[in-house]
Amino acid sequence: MACLQSFTYHRNHCYSSIKIPDFRVRSALIKCEKGSENINNIEKKKLKILIAGGGIGGLVLALAAKNRGFEVKVFEKDFSAVRGEGRYRGPIQLLSSALAVLKAIDENVAAQIMDAGCVTGDRINGLADGQSGEWFAKFDLLTPAIKRGLPVTRVICRMTLQDILVNAVGFDIVSNRSRVVDFIEHPNKVTVILEDGRQYKGDILVGADGIWSQVRSKLFGWKEANYSNYTCYSGLTNFTPPYIDSVGYRIFLGLNQYFVASDVGNGKMQLYAFHKEPRMKTDPPKGKKKRLTELFGSWCEEVTSLISETQEEMILRRDIYDRDMIYPWGKGHVTLLGDAAHPMQPNLGQGGCMAIEVYIY
Repeated sequence: MACLQSFTYHRNHCYSSIKIPDFRVRSALIKCEKGSENINNIEKKKLKILIAGGGIGGLVLALAAKNRGFEVKVFEKDFSAVRGEGRYRGPIQLLSSALAVLKAIDENVAAQIMDAGCVTGDRINGLADGQSGEWFAKFDLLTPAIKRGLPVTRVICRMTLQDILVNAVGFDIVSNRSRVVDFIEHPNKVTVILEDGRQYKGDILVGADGIWSQVRSKLFGWKEANYSNYTCYSGLTNFTPPYIDSVGYRIFLGLNQYFVASDVGNGKMQLYAFHKEPRMKTDPPKGKKKRLTELFGSWCEEVTSLISETQEEMILRRDIYDRDMIYPWGKGHVTLLGDAAHPMQPNLGQGGCMAIEVYIY
């Protein structure tokens, strides 16, 4: 399991599941495979956790491990890129279940995140017809949260979320411009190798370095990611539609294409537009908005007005990739977390949540 648990060795057998069943501090028990170390000395030792990747999963893991008293080090290749999508990638949805896990890890940090987010779970959310705008299905996200005493679903800017988590984890723990490109396993240790040649030793390495994970490639062998057959346009705009008080997000469906419109707070709306087509196609300069208009121009007003209000420079395009599920996610002193283990396509709005929720299993 790709979360944090004391690495435990019994006699000659090594178990490498990593989990936090609760959030109380506990000493790690490490016993080498050959049983050569003195157990009385090892019982007092705390694990050193090395984390490749400073995205949501890596930072939340670092926070949980730090709060448990473990020594932690996070290596991120480029925080300014926010996972390579640029500053306008847009907010991320955090469901009630993920927010509850954050509260279990650190109530103060969870409160900061919820205060900074925009609540969408108290409004209508669901699926609609792209042409007519009529609802196909409506999701009640509020009632289940209230019944279970959970925080209500909301969205938050990725950069804001990242800043809150980095500040909570600590700049002494997080190392920017530090891309993990390789690792070496020892009998009871693991060494990570950075792109610039620096090396760090620890007891556990967690690959939280995304769908293009270097750790996954080294651990299980390189394999090409699967193209989903869809490209995605995303955009963020200053726009307040007339339905803002009643609708949180809406997914408009059509043949081989669909369009997501979501309130993200502070007078802004976010769009995701998906279209089935071959990969690696490009748009001419300043051609993304024109392409969106060509693809969705005949759709309902809720779609066309949002495209019209979005500036060309605020629109990004990327092909969507996926990978097959693997099990187990780890071997020896190395395991995976988040998209490195189980990539999630953005149309499901679950990738960040799953990287957080894995700590409860």
